[in-house]
Amino acid sequence: MLITEIAKKAKVSPATVSRAINQPQIVAPDSLARIRAVMQQHNYVPAPLNRRRGPKSRLSEQRRIGVWFVGGKASSPSHNWFQDQLLQVQSTDPRYRVDLRVLFSNSPDELPTALANEKLDGLIVQGMEPSSACLAKLRELPHVWFMTRRSASYPGDFVEPNNEENGRLAADYLVQKGHKAAAVISTDPGYSAVARRVKAFVERAAELKFPVHTILGKTTPGVSYLEIAPVHSETDTLVRTLLATKPRATGLYLPVDHFCGSFFRALREAGCKPGRDFEAILGNYNPLVYHNLDHLPPAIDINLPTLVRKVVDHLMWRIENPHTAGRIGVTISPSLLEPKPANGSPTA
Repeated sequence: MLITEIAKKAKVSPATVSRAINQPQIVAPDSLARIRAVMQQHNYVPAPLNRRRGPKSRLSEQRRIGVWFVGGKASSPSHNWFQDQLLQVQSTDPRYRVDLRVLFSNSPDELPTALANEKLDGLIVQGMEPSSACLAKLRELPHVWFMTRRSASYPGDFVEPNNEENGRLAADYLVQKGHKAAAVISTDPGYSAVARRVKAFVERAAELKFPVHTILGKTTPGVSYLEIAPVHSETDTLVRTLLATKPRATGLYLPVDHFCGSFFRALREAGCKPGRDFEAILGNYNPLVYHNLDHLPPAIDINLPTLVRKVVDHLMWRIENPHTAGRIGVTISPSLLEPKPANGSPTA
């Protein structure tokens, strides 16, 4: 069977078929799936690599890296998310050849006990910010901070979502939807992502002359975000505060989603209905949380798969360039996800 015939049946160009054979990581997933289905249907087996024309995939050297969950418990199943995301990346891109080790410590003041025995090439740090004493001990091990609770004084490289853009995007959305007043609502305001998203939302609302009420719960210092669980009594308090706002806020921004199920339940118990009494936008999209809500609000996707790719990419670069001076930071822009009506097209 010729490549041109495969291309015709898969409804792609012959060049795309060639890339699917030689460089599958750069082919769109839907196109790759159609091409492989046609190849399987016709028992087409590509020629051996050394006999193929065109560019070939270059597999990178496998690296042994660790993910250190600072302030997380080893028994928590919630820590599997990084491994799951990395496995998805590896399944579509052979360049991400990583031997992953997951490490834990109870506090930011101690290194993982297994770290000394793992012989890692590099380390991804996640959770609470390690103490300066711990960071000093990591000086010879390439490491990159990933996503959460980084302070402005953190001295190393980092990869994280663009939290400021998240807050601005939410304010723009609620103004465009015609709301006359909004509220930004969250538990755990000390969590750095919450603080930065709240600040950006309030500042953007001020630029738009959009009245905003800031309704925040209790700060929980010393508690890892990895262990945060919503407290129903706290969400009840947030709802009572919201209902007392003047002018009444109908556009709601929830910068993180770990408490939104409890919050929406408290709103429902107070007699409030989405679409009639309020419209909420979430500052995070976690499918496990989102699809268990009593309604599907718009959400801002921080693009976690892209973040995982970027932190692995940057750690690999830092392993290859351990003595390059300066702190390097990478931020990933979020994207807006709007719920779809029954006909499948996005809402206006």
